[in-house]
Amino acid sequence: MHYFLKSQRVLLFLLIIPFFINCQRRESGNSQPDPGKFKEPLIRANKEAVMEESLQIEDFIRRYHLKMETTSTGLRIMKIKEGIGPQAQNGRTVKLSYTVTLLTGDTVYTASEDGPLIFEIGRGQVISGLEEAILLLRVGDRAKIIIPSHLAFGLIGDRKKIHHKASLVYDIEFISMF
Repeated sequence: MHYFLKSQRVLLFLLIIPFFINCQRRESGNSQPDPGKFKEPLIRANKEAVMEESLQIEDFIRRYHLKMETTSTGLRIMKIKEGIGPQAQNGRTVKLSYTVTLLTGDTVYTASEDGPLIFEIGRGQVISGLEEAILLLRVGDRAKIIIPSHLAFGLIGDRKKIHHKASLVYDIEFISMF
Protein backbone atom coordinates (compact mmCIF):
# COMPACT_ATOMS: atom_id res chain seq x y z
CA MET A 1 0.00 0.00 0.00
CA HIS A 2 2.81 2.42 0.93
CA TYR A 3 4.58 1.72 -2.38
CA PHE A 4 1.33 2.35 -4.29
CA LEU A 5 0.77 5.74 -2.61
CA LYS A 6 4.39 6.74 -3.18
CA SER A 7 4.23 5.80 -6.87
CA GLN A 8 1.00 7.81 -7.23
CA ARG A 9 2.71 10.88 -5.74
CA VAL A 10 5.64 10.50 -8.14
CA LEU A 11 3.28 10.14 -11.11
CA LEU A 12 1.30 13.18 -10.00
CA PHE A 13 4.54 15.16 -9.65
CA LEU A 14 5.64 14.16 -13.15
CA LEU A 15 2.29 15.22 -14.59
CA ILE A 16 2.23 18.59 -12.81
CA ILE A 17 5.77 19.72 -13.71
CA PRO A 18 5.05 20.31 -17.43
CA PHE A 19 1.98 22.34 -16.44
CA PHE A 20 4.01 24.69 -14.24
CA ILE A 21 6.72 25.02 -16.88
CA ASN A 22 4.13 25.99 -19.51
CA CYS A 23 2.52 28.50 -17.11
CA GLN A 24 5.91 30.08 -16.46
CA ARG A 25 6.63 30.31 -20.20
CA ARG A 26 3.24 31.97 -20.86
CA GLU A 27 3.83 34.49 -18.07
CA SER A 28 7.20 35.43 -19.51
CA GLY A 29 5.70 35.70 -23.01
CA ASN A 30 8.11 33.06 -24.32
CA SER A 31 6.64 29.76 -25.42
CA GLN A 32 10.01 28.27 -26.44
CA PRO A 33 13.09 27.98 -24.24
CA ASP A 34 16.15 29.85 -25.52
CA PRO A 35 18.82 27.19 -26.11
CA GLY A 36 21.54 29.83 -26.46
CA LYS A 37 20.81 31.01 -22.92
CA PHE A 38 22.30 27.85 -21.44
CA LYS A 39 24.94 26.98 -24.04
CA GLU A 40 27.83 29.15 -22.85
CA PRO A 41 27.40 28.42 -19.10
CA LEU A 42 27.24 24.67 -19.84
CA ILE A 43 30.36 24.81 -22.01
CA ARG A 44 32.19 26.75 -19.29
CA ALA A 45 31.08 24.31 -16.58
CA ASN A 46 32.14 21.33 -18.71
CA LYS A 47 35.59 22.84 -19.35
CA GLU A 48 36.04 23.48 -15.62
CA ALA A 49 35.03 19.89 -14.79
CA VAL A 50 37.49 18.48 -17.35
CA MET A 51 40.25 20.73 -15.99
CA GLU A 52 39.52 19.65 -12.40
CA GLU A 53 39.58 15.98 -13.36
CA SER A 54 42.85 16.46 -15.25
CA LEU A 55 44.39 18.08 -12.17
CA GLN A 56 43.28 15.11 -10.03
CA ILE A 57 44.85 12.69 -12.52
CA GLU A 58 48.10 14.70 -12.60
CA ASP A 59 48.17 14.72 -8.79
CA PHE A 60 47.78 10.91 -8.80
CA ILE A 61 50.64 10.58 -11.31
CA ARG A 62 52.92 12.82 -9.19
CA ARG A 63 52.00 11.06 -5.96
CA TYR A 64 53.01 7.65 -7.34
CA HIS A 65 55.97 8.96 -9.41
CA LEU A 66 54.58 7.52 -12.64
CA LYS A 67 56.16 8.25 -16.02
CA MET A 68 53.10 8.36 -18.24
CA GLU A 69 52.51 9.51 -21.80
CA THR A 70 49.35 11.46 -22.55
CA THR A 71 47.39 10.99 -25.78
CA SER A 72 45.43 13.75 -27.52
CA THR A 73 42.22 12.51 -25.85
CA GLY A 74 43.64 12.73 -22.32
CA LEU A 75 44.33 9.02 -21.86
CA ARG A 76 47.52 8.35 -19.86
CA ILE A 77 49.59 5.22 -20.48
CA MET A 78 52.80 3.73 -19.13
CA LYS A 79 54.25 0.44 -20.26
CA ILE A 80 55.59 -1.59 -17.36
CA LYS A 81 56.83 -4.55 -19.39
CA GLU A 82 57.45 -4.76 -23.13
CA GLY A 83 55.90 -7.72 -24.89
CA ILE A 84 57.27 -9.41 -27.97
CA GLY A 85 53.97 -10.41 -29.57
CA PRO A 86 52.10 -8.75 -32.42
CA GLN A 87 50.66 -5.22 -32.18
CA ALA A 88 46.93 -4.98 -31.40
CA GLN A 89 44.70 -4.45 -34.46
CA ASN A 90 41.11 -3.47 -35.07
CA GLY A 91 38.88 -6.46 -35.72
CA ARG A 92 41.02 -8.85 -33.65
CA THR A 93 39.86 -10.37 -30.38
CA VAL A 94 42.07 -9.80 -27.34
CA LYS A 95 42.31 -11.34 -23.90
CA LEU A 96 43.45 -9.18 -20.97
CA SER A 97 44.18 -9.74 -17.33
CA TYR A 98 43.33 -6.58 -15.40
CA THR A 99 42.71 -4.73 -12.18
CA VAL A 100 40.57 -1.59 -12.25
CA THR A 101 40.88 0.93 -9.43
CA LEU A 102 39.67 4.44 -8.79
CA LEU A 103 42.06 7.33 -8.16
CA THR A 104 41.28 6.83 -4.46
CA GLY A 105 42.92 3.40 -4.65
CA ASP A 106 39.65 1.50 -4.25
CA THR A 107 39.66 -1.66 -6.38
CA VAL A 108 36.43 -2.05 -8.34
CA TYR A 109 37.04 -4.95 -10.75
CA THR A 110 39.72 -7.63 -11.21
CA ALA A 111 40.28 -10.53 -13.56
CA SER A 112 40.83 -12.79 -10.55
CA GLU A 113 37.24 -12.12 -9.41
CA ASP A 114 35.45 -11.48 -12.71
CA GLY A 115 37.53 -13.46 -15.21
CA PRO A 116 39.74 -12.16 -18.00
CA LEU A 117 38.44 -9.46 -20.29
CA ILE A 118 37.87 -10.73 -23.84
CA PHE A 119 36.63 -8.39 -26.56
CA GLU A 120 36.94 -7.59 -30.24
CA ILE A 121 38.81 -4.34 -30.85
CA GLY A 122 36.76 -1.69 -32.64
CA ARG A 123 33.31 -3.12 -31.86
CA GLY A 124 32.49 -0.86 -28.89
CA GLN A 125 32.29 -3.78 -26.47
CA VAL A 126 34.35 -1.93 -23.85
CA ILE A 127 34.82 1.71 -22.86
CA SER A 128 36.44 3.88 -25.52
CA GLY A 129 39.51 4.60 -23.37
CA LEU A 130 40.34 0.90 -23.17
CA GLU A 131 39.84 0.53 -26.94
CA GLU A 132 42.26 3.43 -27.50
CA ALA A 133 44.83 2.07 -25.05
CA ILE A 134 44.89 -1.50 -26.35
CA LEU A 135 45.73 -0.25 -29.85
CA LEU A 136 48.96 1.19 -28.37
CA LEU A 137 50.03 -2.22 -27.03
CA ARG A 138 51.28 -5.58 -28.23
CA VAL A 139 50.74 -9.09 -26.91
CA GLY A 140 52.83 -9.59 -23.77
CA ASP A 141 52.81 -5.92 -22.73
CA ARG A 142 51.94 -4.96 -19.18
CA ALA A 143 50.75 -1.38 -18.74
CA LYS A 144 49.16 1.08 -16.37
CA ILE A 145 46.46 3.19 -18.00
CA ILE A 146 44.55 6.11 -16.55
CA ILE A 147 41.27 6.69 -18.34
CA PRO A 148 39.46 9.99 -17.72
CA SER A 149 35.73 9.76 -17.15
CA HIS A 150 34.79 11.02 -20.64
CA LEU A 151 36.58 7.95 -22.08
CA ALA A 152 35.16 5.65 -19.38
CA PHE A 153 31.64 5.63 -17.93
CA GLY A 154 31.07 9.41 -18.05
CA LEU A 155 28.46 11.25 -16.05
CA ILE A 156 26.52 8.16 -14.97
CA GLY A 157 29.12 5.56 -13.96
CA ASP A 158 28.49 1.89 -14.58
CA ARG A 159 25.63 1.79 -12.04
CA LYS A 160 27.42 -0.99 -10.17
CA LYS A 161 30.79 -0.16 -8.64
CA ILE A 162 32.02 2.87 -10.60
CA HIS A 163 30.52 6.18 -9.54
CA HIS A 164 29.69 9.12 -11.81
CA LYS A 165 32.54 11.08 -13.42
CA ALA A 166 35.14 8.55 -12.23
CA SER A 167 38.65 8.37 -13.66
CA LEU A 168 39.80 4.76 -13.86
CA VAL A 169 43.23 3.22 -13.37
CA TYR A 170 43.73 -0.01 -15.31
CA ASP A 171 46.66 -2.31 -14.63
CA ILE A 172 46.56 -4.68 -17.56
CA GLU A 173 48.47 -7.55 -19.06
CA PHE A 174 47.84 -8.19 -22.75
CA ILE A 175 47.65 -12.00 -22.67
CA SER A 176 46.71 -12.95 -26.21
CA MET A 177 45.12 -11.93 -29.49
CA PHE A 178 43.22 -14.19 -31.88
